Amino acid sequence: MQRRRLVILGSTGSVGRQTLDVVRAFPDAFEVVGLCAGNNLELLKQQVDEFKPSYINAAADHDNYNGAAPLPAEEIVSLPEVDMVMGATVGCAGMGPALATINAGKTLALANKEVIVMAGEVLTRRAKETGATILPVDSEPSALWQCIQGEDTPPARFIITASGGAFRGRTWESLHDVTPEEALKHPTWIMGDKITIDSASLMNKAFEVIETRWLFDIPYEQIDVVIHRQSIIHSMVEFADGSVKAQLGPPDMRHPIQYALFYPDRQENDDLPRFNPVETGSLTFETMDPSLYPSFQLALDYAKKGGTWPAVLAGADETAVSLFLDGQIRFTDIPDVVASTLAAHTPVMEHSVEDAVQAAAWATEHTLEKHAAGATI
Repeated sequence: MQRRRLVILGSTGSVGRQTLDVVRAFPDAFEVVGLCAGNNLELLKQQVDEFKPSYINAAADHDNYNGAAPLPAEEIVSLPEVDMVMGATVGCAGMGPALATINAGKTLALANKEVIVMAGEVLTRRAKETGATILPVDSEPSALWQCIQGEDTPPARFIITASGGAFRGRTWESLHDVTPEEALKHPTWIMGDKITIDSASLMNKAFEVIETRWLFDIPYEQIDVVIHRQSIIHSMVEFADGSVKAQLGPPDMRHPIQYALFYPDRQENDDLPRFNPVETGSLTFETMDPSLYPSFQLALDYAKKGGTWPAVLAGADETAVSLFLDGQIRFTDIPDVVASTLAAHTPVMEHSVEDAVQAAAWATEHTLEKHAAGATI
């Protein structure tokens, strides 16, 4: 098998590190051409020493580690020697390299929700024009993708599962004084801070509904969400005859990462946990109560408006989560902060990716300015 030449965006983050775990398990299958990271320079240096990429990019100043040439991430993903890009950056900053990957007609394994939330319609259309392939890595869209493999008829309904996050079962009013440390205690998944907070508010699940809408070209009306506390069934697909296929497995991101990296093949990996139905025991499902997750409906209401509304949603949420993690607002303030920024936005309906990027940047600036001014949210 020819080695796949890989660039990892966000290599020091949760998904980036787990991607390198998979690469480490298959040394003959991949060549790491480039590593792009943020400010964790010590870990980045360790990764460069181990995987010896030709190119490197970091948000902070860095030395020329181990002979790796520094280049902008957009240039690295566009190099002719690159076959596949793992988009594992967090937040709106992932848009530039993701768009460059698509413009270069390459395969983008995408774990970054915000990229599709911001401009899913434009990006998927652009991918068709350039011949690029977008492979979902996020566990729920990956599960849907795996369920439709081999099917000749279109799905009738997508059913996305949600753990309910750190505060499942609690009323919204009881969360007024919760701390970031409490919100980061996800009951089933080990993830980065931003996505864990979004999971606690269920903004994360709204983003997955938006992802599903654009990655699979299916109307919002055919996408449902149910609470599944065990996080064993990652999502389900219902077909016209009423048959339902589900993708099951332990809550470990290395499963969907490996599936995308090797697609369309599957490879044995003894390092990955296996599903044992007896040890797992009962699997339960509950209706999602919208009153417990005001961020969820807010997000979908604005996503359905189209234009630059979803980009503002992504930018405002990213900023609000950051303010919460810094102790500057309460957890229950997050949807109000996001709603306030959305209410102030004048949308561009016939929009480009550049419009979406500018809208997300405006949302960040507006949210921070209102908070600094002590505005009532």
